[in-house]
Amino acid sequence: MRTFDFAPFYRSTVGFDRMFSMLDQVAGVEGSVPSYPPYNIERTGENAYRISVAVAGFTDADLSIEAKENTLTIHGEKQSNDEEETGNLLYRGIAGRNFERSFQLAEHVEVKGANLANGLLYVDLVREIPEALKPRAIPIASSVKRLDVKPTQVAA
Repeated sequence: MRTFDFAPFYRSTVGFDRMFSMLDQVAGVEGSVPSYPPYNIERTGENAYRISVAVAGFTDADLSIEAKENTLTIHGEKQSNDEEETGNLLYRGIAGRNFERSFQLAEHVEVKGANLANGLLYVDLVREIPEALKPRAIPIASSVKRLDVKPTQVAA
């Protein structure tokens, strides 16, 4: 059986999400795209972005962030505490499984920093276009030479 992943199209299209959702349902690939941990991507400035990842139960020692070329990868590996889990836990509703989440970054987007607060990992990104690639205005020189003609008096 063939499976189709339409996830790359979601990032580059606006207004076609309903059509792609219907195609996913028909193709039977609902749930094939990893959804853990959930995340948000927000624009915080003209050239600034923030990725917020829900990592409840993870500490900064359990998380690692790697930026390589145009890919940002967040790894989460929970350190197992067998003493805590022996008989005291009645229900596990907070997922604590290991994960790896990757994000494709656009050209000239760099990771500025990251912090962990209240169960959310915030990764700040900034887009810095090099001066050589920024558009610049080119002055247009006129090719018509202005002749400075001095008025002469004509005797009448």
